[in-house]
Amino acid sequence: MDYMVEGISEKDSKMNLAVTRLLEQEGIQRDGNLDYTCVILDDIGNPVATGSCFGNTLRCMAVDHRYQGRGLLNLLIRHLTEYQISRGNTHLFIYTKMREARFFQDLGFYEIANVDGMITFLENRKNGFPNYLNSLKRESHDVEFLGKQVGAVVMNANPFTMGHLFLVEEAAKKCEILLVFVVSEDCSMFPFSVRQDLVKKGTAHLKNVICHASGPYMISQGTFPSYFLKEEAVVCEAHAKLDIAIFEIIARELGITNRFVGEEKKSMVTSMYNRVMLEQLNKVGIKAEEIPRKKINGEVISASKVRQWIHDGQLESVCPFVPKTTWEYLYSEEARPVLEAIQKAQDVIHY
Repeated sequence: MDYMVEGISEKDSKMNLAVTRLLEQEGIQRDGNLDYTCVILDDIGNPVATGSCFGNTLRCMAVDHRYQGRGLLNLLIRHLTEYQISRGNTHLFIYTKMREARFFQDLGFYEIANVDGMITFLENRKNGFPNYLNSLKRESHDVEFLGKQVGAVVMNANPFTMGHLFLVEEAAKKCEILLVFVVSEDCSMFPFSVRQDLVKKGTAHLKNVICHASGPYMISQGTFPSYFLKEEAVVCEAHAKLDIAIFEIIARELGITNRFVGEEKKSMVTSMYNRVMLEQLNKVGIKAEEIPRKKINGEVISASKVRQWIHDGQLESVCPFVPKTTWEYLYSEEARPVLEAIQKAQDVIHY
């Protein structure tokens, strides 16, 4: 039998139910964040293999155990890779069970990290992660890290607020060098280029701070997809553990000794991540510390609140909650399309 791969519509409830059942049969829970799904059907129209995408990741791959060994996984990967390339994604990632990793390695994927010998994270570029590590070193080429206390902060800064600035300032006091990684994934109201620029300008007075892009290896749709869910959901701790396992490798390469996060009580996703991070990093000798949130007149500063004021047309309320550099941007002509998009959005309180 000649097998063919075909995409399915998210409106095809019957086929989607069959895909979910196939995944469950093969011990896989269907991901809540998918933007394309394909299937291979048998001669009576039942799915015997399936795979999906979200962003630049491949996920929810399964072949019916009765059909394994027929090259169906190869067909799925080829189809999904061609589909991703057609929409401009050439750097691809996949996370899968360790026992299945060799199949993807045979198809041109390379392991980046794994969690507890159970889940592995791979990419389709042999030197992708090593090149990223080297780029971080080049960006800090004139700074001597050896023997120094090096801290790290990872932030989305959507946008950069006085709360973010407080976190960076407090962290910078506790170490000789502080690396601030700005989440590169462009899934936020403020584009990455804007967020990174505001972080750099807002921290320019701190001479021991170096800003980096997080790239696809920290809090990305590949390493920590739960962060980008637009509604509260049951969060898989494996996502957090994977992201932190990758951070451990980055920390070893750069000599990072400390990591700092802002205290989080409202976001289930972020508070869970912080808890797992504190547990995991302290086990491997990286001191992780949660910094209490800054308040103004008893009110916790949050980027969500800033976005809500922008959405509601209350821009003046934002002023005390953001650094001067962020305020100047918000009042610039450059910010107008971003502000208009926020004002039109239905939901601006996602993390």
